Amino acid sequence: MEPPNEPAPKPRLVVCTTCRGGRPLAEGEIPPGRLLHDALAAALAAHPAPPVELHPVTCLAACDHGCTAAMSTPGKWTYLLGHLTPGLAEDLLAYGATYAAHASGAVLPSRRPESLRKVVLGRLPALDAPPKDTAA
Repeated sequence: MEPPNEPAPKPRLVVCTTCRGGRPLAEGEIPPGRLLHDALAAALAAHPAPPVELHPVTCLAACDHGCTAAMSTPGKWTYLLGHLTPGLAEDLLAYGATYAAHASGAVLPSRRPESLRKVVLGRLPALDAPPKDTAA
């Protein structure tokens, strides 16, 4: 639990920057995961109140699921998301804001942007405190 006068931590959005989108890359081609990360960084830079902290990672080991990312916050469920594209950057930020507002981080598909209703590959319970078991 956060001290009374400190804001809750922002969700951490971790993006695999080496994701190849499920295909081989041409020599010198920028990985689609890097493009996703860069699109999110640009969207966050233009956002008046960024809802998430963006972090790159070398691999999330979900290579058969296109570009992947994970959303996590201490004390909340962590969600692994797949089949992402740079065009979903704004929707991912909207999802991050909804995730941040929910006590356990569980966001029903009906409360996610339409484009993200089927991207959850899995979820993990919080490591620091067990969240309430709620529907995804």
